[in-house]
Amino acid sequence: MLGIVIGIGAVIAMVALGNGAQQSIQDRIAALGTTVLQINPQRVRFGGGIASADVRAELTIDDVEAIRSNAPNVSLVNFQQDRNLQVVYENHNTNVRIVGTVPNFLDVRGYRIAEGRMFTEREEAGRRRLAVIGANVAENLELATSSELIGQQVRIASRAFTVIGVLAAKGAGGFEDPDSQLLVPFSTGRFQLFGNDRLNDIWALAASEDVIDQAMGEVTVALRRSHRLRFDQTEDFRIRNQTDFLEALNETTATFGLLLAGIAAVSLVVGGIGIMNIMLVSVTERTREIGVRKALGATRLNVMLQFLIEAVTLCILGGIVGIAAGVVGSAQMATSMGWNSAIDWQSIAIAFAFSSVIGILFGVWPARRAAALDPVVALRYE
Repeated sequence: MLGIVIGIGAVIAMVALGNGAQQSIQDRIAALGTTVLQINPQRVRFGGGIASADVRAELTIDDVEAIRSNAPNVSLVNFQQDRNLQVVYENHNTNVRIVGTVPNFLDVRGYRIAEGRMFTEREEAGRRRLAVIGANVAENLELATSSELIGQQVRIASRAFTVIGVLAAKGAGGFEDPDSQLLVPFSTGRFQLFGNDRLNDIWALAASEDVIDQAMGEVTVALRRSHRLRFDQTEDFRIRNQTDFLEALNETTATFGLLLAGIAAVSLVVGGIGIMNIMLVSVTERTREIGVRKALGATRLNVMLQFLIEAVTLCILGGIVGIAAGVVGSAQMATSMGWNSAIDWQSIAIAFAFSSVIGILFGVWPARRAAALDPVVALRYE
C-alpha cells in the first residue's frame, strides 16, 4: 500500500501547488490591470539583422499625443522614463529604479497611495523635486517603516527630493519589482535626472476589456502614422496587454503542473506493480486454501473475485490514506514554506478512481492465476 499512498499523496500535493501558483499569477496579473496596454520601442531591422542600440526606435511625447488624438477606445495614457540610480538618505543608500511619470500613473497602472499623496499636474509642470516611493524602498534603506521618510529629503544624482507619498504594496516580484521603485514628476526627471526626452514605456488604458483589441488596433495605426512607417515596413514598437501575459503564464504553469503530476503518477504504477507482486506471492502461499475452496464447490469466478477484491481493497485503502497525506502535505508546505496551494477536488476524485483502476489492472493477473489452479494439484501442494 505504501507505493499507492506515496503516489496519491504526491499527485494531490503537486496539483495543489500547481493550482496555487496559477492562482497567484492570475492575482498578480489582475493587480497590474487587465485593460492596460504596454507600448515599448523595438530595435529596427536592416537586411535581416538587428541594428545596434544607438539606432533603436524611440518613443516620444508626440507618440503620446498621437494616441490621445486617434485612439477613442483608450481612456487614459501614461508614459514614463526610468533608470536605476542611487538613492541616499542620511547614511543609508540603495540602488532603486527611478521612474519619471505623470500623476495619472495611479489610475492607469492600478496603484494606490498607502501614505501621503501623489504629486499633482501643477507640481509636475513646475518641475518640483518630489518623490513617491514604493513599499519596499524604506526597507531597502534599512528603515523600520516607510512613514519615517514622509516629509524627509532623499538625494538622487546629488539632488534633493522631498518624499510626499508611499505606494501600497503590489506584491508582484520579478526582474522589475514594482514595490522597489521611486516616482518623480516626469518634467523633473526629464531635465534633472535623465537628460533626454526618450520614453521607455507608454501605458494605455483601454475603456473596457471588451474593446482591448480595438484599442490595440487604434494605437498601432496612431503610432505607425506618428513614426511615418510605410505599409511594407514592420512596426518599430511592440504592444502587449496583460491578457497575453496571463495566457502565456497559465499555459506554462499548467504544463509544469501536468509534468509534476505525471512524475508523481509513476509512484502509482510502481505501487500497483508492488501490489501485483504481493498478490502473486499470496496466491502461491495460499495454494492449498484455494484447492480446498474449489474442492468444496467454489467456482473459478468465486476465486478470481476473492483475490481481485483483495487487490482493489488494498488500493482503495492506500488511496484514502494517500488523499489525506496529500491534503495535509500541501497545507503544511503552504504554511511552512509560504507557497500558495489550492486543493483541486477534481484531482482528488481522479486520483482515487485511478487507484481503484490500478487495483483492478494489477489484481487481474494474480486473480486469474489463482482461479486457474487445478484443485487436485492445489490440494497436493506441499
